[in-house]
Amino acid sequence: MGSYVSNTLEERQEMLKEIGYSSIEDLFAHIPDEVKIKGGLNIPEGKSELEVRREMENIASKNQVFKTIFRGAGAYRHFIPSIVNSVISKENLLTAYTPYQAEISQGILQSIFEYQTMICDLTGMDVSNACVYDGAEAAAEGVAMCQERKRKKAFVSTAILPDALATIHTYCHGNGMEIVEIPEKDGVTDLDYLKENIDEQTACVYIQHPNYYGNLEDAQAIGEIAHGAGAKYIMGVNPISLGIIKTPAEYGADVAVGDGQPLGLPLGFGGPYLGFMAATEGMMRKLPGRIVGQTEDHNGKTGYVLTLQAREQHIRREKASSNICSNQALCALAVGVYMSAMGSEGIKEAALQSASKAHYLAAELDKIGFKVENKGEFFHEFVTVSEKCPCEALKVLEEHGILGGYPLGNHRVLWCCTEMNTKEEMDEVIRILKEV
Repeated sequence: MGSYVSNTLEERQEMLKEIGYSSIEDLFAHIPDEVKIKGGLNIPEGKSELEVRREMENIASKNQVFKTIFRGAGAYRHFIPSIVNSVISKENLLTAYTPYQAEISQGILQSIFEYQTMICDLTGMDVSNACVYDGAEAAAEGVAMCQERKRKKAFVSTAILPDALATIHTYCHGNGMEIVEIPEKDGVTDLDYLKENIDEQTACVYIQHPNYYGNLEDAQAIGEIAHGAGAKYIMGVNPISLGIIKTPAEYGADVAVGDGQPLGLPLGFGGPYLGFMAATEGMMRKLPGRIVGQTEDHNGKTGYVLTLQAREQHIRREKASSNICSNQALCALAVGVYMSAMGSEGIKEAALQSASKAHYLAAELDKIGFKVENKGEFFHEFVTVSEKCPCEALKVLEEHGILGGYPLGNHRVLWCCTEMNTKEEMDEVIRILKEV
């Protein structure tokens, strides 16, 4: 911590004296001697700040940091206003964990409450929780919360993020839900398969919109099929895309989930990110994790409290609907600051630029033999297929400091554009690939 200074020897002696001890050994004298460590610890000697900095820089130099990125597949490089890092770097926020004691955690609780409110505004849903670890867990928790005594079957599209599909399988293996995978057809969820196989044992239908290949699903029709069978409808969404496409609420979703990483969290080796979850009022009591509520104290002043905590730490374990043990408060704060700074117009602009640039790059790649597979509308990701294996082409791009699309196998590549990509960068990709 920037302003952290350890206690001096004199301060420690003063504290010991205050509680009636003369030394640290005296304080721990009640511990049996045979369990105490004898001698020094088997760890390296301490280093100076300069030595530590030098060693960390050597380790960091092994990472390849790309200036230009055309890869998404679940984690995206978006513009992050400088105020986001400025706010979340404040030490009274950076060190905060779960705000169990509401009376001394009003600032953190308010930030979570504002985050929940903005997630509801973004998705159009009635209520949001204090978030989960990432988008894959949010998807799995969303499926689990729809389970009922006579409905223990979940239909899940295979056109979703593979990690999310794997996590759903893991969760459902443990809670006894049956997973039916809806095959993809032409890059989108096969509606005919869903119509023919959905039944009265179906608890929910889960799709991703836009899906893993960037395609926009027929979300309205899928929702009608799910509700027609008495099942709940869950939509996994890219939060930036909601700047220009319909919200889950407008499609009639009962639950909306996704990864909050595009909303102000930088790319990392898997995180830390956060998953967001929102639902209709009727599903509120099944929402896992925590919900921060706004109330008034006896003096009429606004206050914030944790409420509806359906967790094993607060109720009998066999009754718990989830075992979430973190609210990702710092990441939620970053997302809240980002949405506040960007506003609805800023998020809309990011979405418009991401979509338009992806369509420009797709058209240019198609001209040089990277044929675009997407047959319908797509957001900011798309798939190309080429006659030759694209591995060599992607390797050449890397040599020029450009991280190209994500290889899917069978000569297919999943490309992505955001507002961070310039026309000059896209034209440079085309120029390089023409020479490969």
